[in-house]
Amino acid sequence: MSASALEAVAGHDRANWPLTGDQLIVDFDLSEANCPAGTRLAVGTATIEVTIKLRNGCAKFTDRYGIDAVRWINSRKDLRLRGICAVVIEPGIVAPGDTIRKH
Repeated sequence: MSASALEAVAGHDRANWPLTGDQLIVDFDLSEANCPAGTRLAVGTATIEVTIKLRNGCAKFTDRYGIDAVRWINSRKDLRLRGICAVVIEPGIVAPGDTIRKH
């Protein structure tokens, strides 16, 4: 999930961020225009591939951040504010602060 979208929903207190259940919180443009399905991303020493599957705010997300947050997150599917689904193409090590780049 995008760090900027999460900050808009959960606030500046990063203690609330893990409640999303996401594996990675990134400072990277996850929009469909920048990362269409099939895009490969290098994260640390791993490579992942963006899938066509959409991420939406679910019941747990609603309970944790509220219905207004979910409506906003789901309002712009093209921006993928809730993040992306990806599969691991090449396993590797990912650590906080690692850069993400397109392959």
